[in-house]
Amino acid sequence: MMILPKGWITSTVGNCATFLTGFPFASARYSDSGVRLVRGSNVKRGVLDWGLDITRYWPSKESGLSAFELANGDLVVAMDGALVGRSYARISPSDQPAYLVQRVARLRGLSIDQELLAQWIGSDRFVQHVDSVKTHTAIPHISPRDIRDFEICLPSSVIEQKRIAEALADADDLISTLSRVIAKKQGIGKGMMQQLLTGSIRLPGFTGAWDEARFGDVLAVRHGKSQKGVESNDGEFPILASGGQIGWAHSPLYSKPSVLIGRKGTIDRPQYQARPFWTVDTLFYTEISPAADPRYLYYVFLTVDWRSMNEASGVPSLSASRVESVVVQLPTIDEQRAIRAVLDDADAEVALLRARLVKAKNIKKGMMQEVLTGRTRFPVSEAAA
Repeated sequence: MMILPKGWITSTVGNCATFLTGFPFASARYSDSGVRLVRGSNVKRGVLDWGLDITRYWPSKESGLSAFELANGDLVVAMDGALVGRSYARISPSDQPAYLVQRVARLRGLSIDQELLAQWIGSDRFVQHVDSVKTHTAIPHISPRDIRDFEICLPSSVIEQKRIAEALADADDLISTLSRVIAKKQGIGKGMMQQLLTGSIRLPGFTGAWDEARFGDVLAVRHGKSQKGVESNDGEFPILASGGQIGWAHSPLYSKPSVLIGRKGTIDRPQYQARPFWTVDTLFYTEISPAADPRYLYYVFLTVDWRSMNEASGVPSLSASRVESVVVQLPTIDEQRAIRAVLDDADAEVALLRARLVKAKNIKKGMMQEVLTGRTRFPVSEAAA
């Protein structure tokens, strides 16, 4: 049993917050506009998704439904789905007006700060609790009691509650800011890549015409092989599959820089490998001519719609000849290297931001373990308490 510091108590969500489940709105009366309906499909990991394909509306406000109208700051929790326990969100002014639909719960803090309640619902502890009580049917679900019975601990002081919540919210703001910057940088990078790789924008000093070529003119597609016989716990060469690294080999299959692409299954996620490696038989690798820059070709691979080239009715598949037949426009090797350097710089900037995001998430996780249990306290004067 966890020993709480002085001034802290153990409670449950049901004891410190009001709980409401939504109304069974008849789908036959859904409309193209009106009051948005918060359904389980709209509730994602910490956000509400109002995508056109999943958003539904009630024609207008009705006095008999006022109890189900959501207010600013309300916490909503999806009670069904593969991500049950991880799907929650806060209602903001931009989400309103909105009605609560059945199988979505609404929580409003009574003896707990609303932001602190949201932090508890967004914690690993809540995920673990839900995983232990959810049904293991085709569509997992939890009951209202499962949410109400979730145990939390909190300081009796409202001031200390708010300080804990504010500190964790500041960490969330940093994570959100980094996520937005990464998305923006990725969008800019994608646009820049399309323009540079098609010659729509030329780098200074390059004016020559580009040649039309097939991938097969500058590379040869090779089959990966079974890793049996080469896999080793103390191997030094990565064994690669379409989803990434799956082990280590004591000898490489290929030792030069190469572009890799799935032969079966995941055929639309090219990889680049500069180190010696081994690939399994569901992953192609390429032997690249000195007339082409391997990293440049990797960026070109990223612009190809590989899914549209699927050659099977079942598991998506590509053939070596299909990959080699793709027609591309190629500049001189010097211009390839110049373009690749620009794109590499953009990739490095995004990678640095991703590393900062991982660090920020780990810091937030560590903070939650400390401040939600009272191991780390925020000073509160007796007068304020």
